[in-house]
Amino acid sequence: MSNNGNKSGFEIRADLLTQAQGILECNLQRKTDAIREYNGYHEDAPKDLPLDTIDTVDVIKAARELYEFVNDKQ
Repeated sequence: MSNNGNKSGFEIRADLLTQAQGILECNLQRKTDAIREYNGYHEDAPKDLPLDTIDTVDVIKAARELYEFVNDKQ
């Protein structure tokens, strides 16, 4: 971090990437947990667990959405 307490553009982008990755991972975990919970009550007709993956493109897209929100002057 710079001396005056302001973050550089690089630091802001790195933070947004970290936040975006965290959001995507949390969403995937919640989806998996919901299916596991469902399967616990419906052993006769279980649903398959998601095979979703989180790739770089997904993280960058989510980070851009966060940046657009932060950058919005409204």
